[in-house]
Amino acid sequence: MGTDDLFKKRRAKLQERKAESKTPKPNSFLIVTEGTKTEPFYFNGLANYINKLYQSSSIQLEQPTIETCGEGKNTVSLVNEASRIVAHSPIVYEQVWVVFDKDDFKQFDEAIALAENKDFHVGWSNQSFEYWIYLHFNYSDSALHRSLWCEKLDQIFKERKISDEGYEKNLSNIFDIATQSGSLKYAIGNAIRIEQSYDDRTLPSKKDPCTTVYKLIQQLKPYIEPLIKQ
Repeated sequence: MGTDDLFKKRRAKLQERKAESKTPKPNSFLIVTEGTKTEPFYFNGLANYINKLYQSSSIQLEQPTIETCGEGKNTVSLVNEASRIVAHSPIVYEQVWVVFDKDDFKQFDEAIALAENKDFHVGWSNQSFEYWIYLHFNYSDSALHRSLWCEKLDQIFKERKISDEGYEKNLSNIFDIATQSGSLKYAIGNAIRIEQSYDDRTLPSKKDPCTTVYKLIQQLKPYIEPLIKQ
């Protein structure tokens, strides 16, 4: 009888641990990006900003966990890689985001649908992540090739004397540059404005230009109020 009771208690504890392991960690975000430089640098900069804010002020909210992985994969393969990362992660993330561009890939719409079917969030850009960065400085509804958004940023960086070398994809402080020389609040407003200019039934691949990266930023709004208010 005593052995049976001990077995039942052990089994109950094991089930309790399994249940706990499946409970998402509060305020946890996994961001899996197509790019290995610009996007991770941007989101790591965002995470660093939040961490510094917690160190210097008395925020009542629980500090979020933000993990960024730059995978160098595109569209569908990136979504599948995100699934692999989630499956092997020691914690369950409350929100999983995949961030990728349209570029010239034909699986763009398919990848978005696949991610949403897996309950992932998608921060997509048509045509490139540089368009999201550009919106920190200016509004534009011009359908331009992704290389031209880099050229426009290059011009802005030189004209505003942000950098004598202009815009580069490997700027580790791109988040600080975009939010200090530009405006995160402005970028969000611009992104919403351009998205609302399209019919809801229009496929993402046909929304050029457009970006939904702002939706990820909005999820972190409680932690970045000083930037949003600027």
